[in-house]
Amino acid sequence: MGHTGLYIEARIRADLDDLWTRTQDPAQHQRWDLRFTEITYLPREEGEPQRFRYATRIGPFLTVAGTGVSAGERERPDGTRTSALRFSSPHPLSLLAEGSGYWRYVPDGDGVRFLTGYDYRPRWGRLGATADRLLFRPLMGWATAWSFDRLRLWLERGVTPERALANWLTELVVRTLVITIACTALAPAASLPLLGPFTASLAYLCPLLLTVAVCVALFKAPLPCTPAARRCLRTPPTRIRAPRVLRTLENPR
Repeated sequence: MGHTGLYIEARIRADLDDLWTRTQDPAQHQRWDLRFTEITYLPREEGEPQRFRYATRIGPFLTVAGTGVSAGERERPDGTRTSALRFSSPHPLSLLAEGSGYWRYVPDGDGVRFLTGYDYRPRWGRLGATADRLLFRPLMGWATAWSFDRLRLWLERGVTPERALANWLTELVVRTLVITIACTALAPAASLPLLGPFTASLAYLCPLLLTVAVCVALFKAPLPCTPAARRCLRTPPTRIRAPRVLRTLENPR
């Protein structure tokens, strides 16, 4: 499609069947995937690819919807599984016009390498291409990786997607407060009048402690039960080819 495709991989210590269910059942998929608010399977005839409708709520009064078609290979000779899809959105406010991608499930010791590769064509011409390159595509990559780690916590630790989101929001608020308070206090602390040895110590010690607090808030790894995109691999370890089943799917438009 003329763009750099997105690649995300997470290693999840879980049963392959459980992982397959959490990702292929629309009701469970929409709980952990930050990119979608609603996913609904549409009626289909026996033997046909599964068509679906997806929606993403952008704000309290705006929902962007689209349709897609998917097919999966549940049993493969090498023990892996694959799910492929094509999707499109006719909504004029959707930067994403159409795209395609796949999920792969690769057994790996006591867990599964769960990975995705996908790409899409933005609309709005050059303006859309620029917005996609600078903002939307990095945001989509982050949201996918964050969601994969949210799924991992659900399967490995029993942290529900709703609880994982609450943990992330709480940690985000705490970090923001620490940074705000520290930055607000830095200037006054640095300008304390040097009236004696004790005051002089405060003048040098407080800025140092506040700077350390800001660094911790910015760079400390998230808590174990908080989802984090940084825990996922964002570059394929080897050259990845799209699955053959993807070529059998028609564009859902």
